[in-house]
Amino acid sequence: MGLLKHVNDRDTWLWQVENNGSWRWEIGDWKDSIYLAAGGPVETEHDWRERLAPGQEFTTVPVALCHVQDDYEKAFVAMTRYRRQIRRKHRDHDRLPIIFNDYMNCLMGDPTEDKILALIDPVVKAGAEYFVIDAGWYADDSGWWDDVGLWEPSQKRFPSGFNNLLSQIRNKGLIPGLWIEPEVIGVRSVVAKQLPNEAFFQRDGHRVVEKNRYQLDYRHPAVREHMSAVIHRLVTEYGVGYFKFDYNIDVTQGTDINCSSPGSGQLEHNRAYLHWVNRLHDRYPNLLIENCSSGAQRMDYAMLVVHALQSSSDQQDPERYPAIASALPTAVTPEQGAIWAYPQLAWDDELNAMTVVNSLLGRVHLSGRLDLLQPEQFDLVKEGMDVYRAIRAALPTATAFWPLGLPKWHDDWFSLGMAVTKHDGDASECYYLSIWRRGGPESIDLPIKALCGRAVSAEILYPTRLPATINWVSNKGLLKVTIPSEMGARFIKLTAE
Repeated sequence: MGLLKHVNDRDTWLWQVENNGSWRWEIGDWKDSIYLAAGGPVETEHDWRERLAPGQEFTTVPVALCHVQDDYEKAFVAMTRYRRQIRRKHRDHDRLPIIFNDYMNCLMGDPTEDKILALIDPVVKAGAEYFVIDAGWYADDSGWWDDVGLWEPSQKRFPSGFNNLLSQIRNKGLIPGLWIEPEVIGVRSVVAKQLPNEAFFQRDGHRVVEKNRYQLDYRHPAVREHMSAVIHRLVTEYGVGYFKFDYNIDVTQGTDINCSSPGSGQLEHNRAYLHWVNRLHDRYPNLLIENCSSGAQRMDYAMLVVHALQSSSDQQDPERYPAIASALPTAVTPEQGAIWAYPQLAWDDELNAMTVVNSLLGRVHLSGRLDLLQPEQFDLVKEGMDVYRAIRAALPTATAFWPLGLPKWHDDWFSLGMAVTKHDGDASECYYLSIWRRGGPESIDLPIKALCGRAVSAEILYPTRLPATINWVSNKGLLKVTIPSEMGARFIKLTAE
């Protein structure tokens, strides 16, 4: 992605390269003009060449270009609407269920039967609708990195049977989910010997090895058949309704098997992988698939056209997450952007409230040892989840704005707003605001241009029991916010008649 704007904010160009592999863009000046060149892989940087026989066709990587004679917020509004039009329709985009995932600041890749059983009831009580078991469910010990590929549950971790455990999750009204890496095979995996050499990325007759893993080549039918069988088994035998598709290697050198060039082989694989994911949705219409890609390393609208939602980060520090959460709607629609909320027993109320606020204007990825929280800590988390369930129906049509401007990593204050689309018969305008303080003065003025000169009702929706004040100054179009704690966050609703 890139954005170019005039200093007077009256002219903005915004673009995105829609490819889940190599890309390139540049801007420059030529005589009295400015140019943009954007696209997919090229020969000089990505070793890409395509040889066409007479009558053959090739389609380049698409680029979306948005031009508005206005500020960057209007450009992001237009891009958000475009993204909603091009993606595959999925009921998840309207429902926005709360997803619990046992990884981040929780089980951290070490799930066991006892740990998961302890979490189920608190997860239900918190209001989650999915329970995702993350990395480690397929391994007897922690040395699984170079052995993945079979994707069968560990009997050691789940002595009563994995099917029994997932049945208990379903019996509590939760839909079970699993973490999986569908594009890699560990060098020690038995699958590495079962599949033919042509099923893997190769250079000069040798398999490409990256971090003790092989890269699968989705152009090969054996790859698609193997992984389709894995997914079918997990869906039909275990009732899995959610997959977190991860990708933790970085193969950029391509493959030279059956292609014009290594870059061409890589592009063909990338497209074949997307086609495979699409076919999964065709086969299992209710299946929910998240694109993780090592904490959002592939957050692009080639992937997001076919994956229902997108991981935003593997950031473990809730104090750093506001910079990510507040910027996320520039890259992904709110209803696809998943943000961790991971409360901890050792944190004070302000920090636990902050991790919840981080997630409220996107998709909630709830985590943390909810079973270990004190009752008042748990109530604080549940309050936030209740607020999310009350406002989430507005997010699939909402558009983002930034009262303090686009965030910078080391800012003391952050803000992200969502303008809610009016419905028939509703004369009022509604805006939701997430506001974070990480230092600096305890008060700040937030300009809300669209509401200047109007009567506005301002209400702190979350957290309601921690100290903070807000005041609307109509003639200046300012919301004055005071958060006494040096580290804190609030979620606010503005209603204009």
